[in-house]
Amino acid sequence: MKIAVMGAGAVGSYFGARLHQAGHEVVLIARPATVEAIRLLGLRLQMKDFDGRLPMAASTDPAVAATADLVLFCVKSQDTETAGASLKDVLRRHCTVLCLQNGVDNAQRLSQVLGFPAVPAAVYVAVEMPAAGHVIHNGRGEMVIGPSPGSEKAARAFAQAGIPVQVTATVMHALWAKLAANCAWNALSALTQLPYGELVQRHGIEETLRGIVAECRTVAAAEGYSLPATLWDDIHDLSRSMAGQRSSTAQDLARGRKTEIDFINGFVVRRAAAHGIDVPLNRLLHALVRVREG
Repeated sequence: MKIAVMGAGAVGSYFGARLHQAGHEVVLIARPATVEAIRLLGLRLQMKDFDGRLPMAASTDPAVAATADLVLFCVKSQDTETAGASLKDVLRRHCTVLCLQNGVDNAQRLSQVLGFPAVPAAVYVAVEMPAAGHVIHNGRGEMVIGPSPGSEKAARAFAQAGIPVQVTATVMHALWAKLAANCAWNALSALTQLPYGELVQRHGIEETLRGIVAECRTVAAAEGYSLPATLWDDIHDLSRSMAGQRSSTAQDLARGRKTEIDFINGFVVRRAAAHGIDVPLNRLLHALVRVREG
């Protein structure tokens, strides 16, 4: 397949690299510093069983996606409309666009910009980009994709790359479950700059995590989405399966970048208000991260 990665940060570069290793034709669309590093030395992919440089195509110009069969849309949630507009007149109509983003409404927002449906996807992966053109994989890597005419073909490409993938009509339920996990871990990791494994051992944190998850479950139910009975266990298990991972929000704050907090805890706060539900923990975390951003 011809694949373009729009917003090749840590997540986009990781999945793009894995698809490249599987023999697909991949181009990364990224910031100038990342593009320059990849063109000069290749993309360094560091995993448990692999550490090497991959000679990959990279560009700052979204026009390189013109011939793509599949686009992995990986920009920050606050950039969805702007990045989508840059692709609107570029992509072919039969192209499959997968939203590999945090939050639950990106595919809907992107679809409105593109003029054709984008496909929601829930991604579970622990990665970081400590330097331009260098991706470190810390754990996991599976994804859940919504149904579309191109979803099965995309799933086969991911499977060829060794990435566990499931195509299901219940993808929005999965996205809400992931949102709950992000609400629980991202802000706390950001405010403390601690990885999940260390964070959960600190006094009062486990009880706080439980309270955040309970608030998310209530709001999800009001929105019409059922979260799994194992949700708390699944979220708590991240402190083991991603013990060394700091959240993407923590990484953004450390670099002085704007975070996605408005689309994580902030989104839950807005949807809770629409239903007359009080979510004090999510509201506090959203406010504190916004203060730190300033």
